[in-house]
Amino acid sequence: RSKSESPPLMTSSTVKRQVYWPAWWSRRTDTGNFAMLLLNLIVAGALVAITFAIHFAGLVGLSALIRRRDMPHVNLTTVAGQGLAIFFILISLFALHSVEIWVFTFAYLLLDVFPDIETAVYYSTSSFSTVGFGDVVISQDWRMLGAAESVIGFLLLGWSTAFLVSVSARVRTFEAHIEQLDDKD
Repeated sequence: RSKSESPPLMTSSTVKRQVYWPAWWSRRTDTGNFAMLLLNLIVAGALVAITFAIHFAGLVGLSALIRRRDMPHVNLTTVAGQGLAIFFILISLFALHSVEIWVFTFAYLLLDVFPDIETAVYYSTSSFSTVGFGDVVISQDWRMLGAAESVIGFLLLGWSTAFLVSVSARVRTFEAHIEQLDDKD
C-alpha cells in the first residue's frame, strides 16, 4: 500500500473480535484433548463398575462358601484344615484379581491401545498391581485410563486384604472356641 492510500474501512463484518485468554486456558480447553479425556473417564467409569461388580460378587460368593456348615471335606478344627481354608481363599482372591486384570486387558485390545495380547496383559498386570515398571508405556491418549486402572487395582487389592484379614480372624476365633470346648471336657 502506498502512503497516499487510506486504510481499508473497518466494518462489523470485517472486524474480527480477538479475545485473549491466558495460555494455560487454551491448552486446557483444546476440544480434542477434552474429548479424549472425557472418553477416558467414561471408559474408566464403565470398567470401575464392571470390576467392582466382579469383585463384590466374588467376595459374596466366597463369604457364602465360608459360612456353609455342611462341608465334611474341610475340618477347621485342625491346623491343616485351617491352613487349607485360608489357602483356598488366597487362590480364590488371586483368580478374582486375574479376571479383573483380563477385563482391562480386553478393554485395551478393543480400544487398540496395545499391538498384541501379551503387551496388553503385561501392562494391565503391572498397572493393576500398582508396580508400574515403565518398560511398557501407554499412549498419551489413554494414559488417564492407565492411571485409573492403578487406582482401581489399589482399591481392589486393599479390599481383598481386608477380606483375608477378616477370614483369618474368623478362623482364629473358631479355633479359640474349639479350644474352650476342649478345656471344658
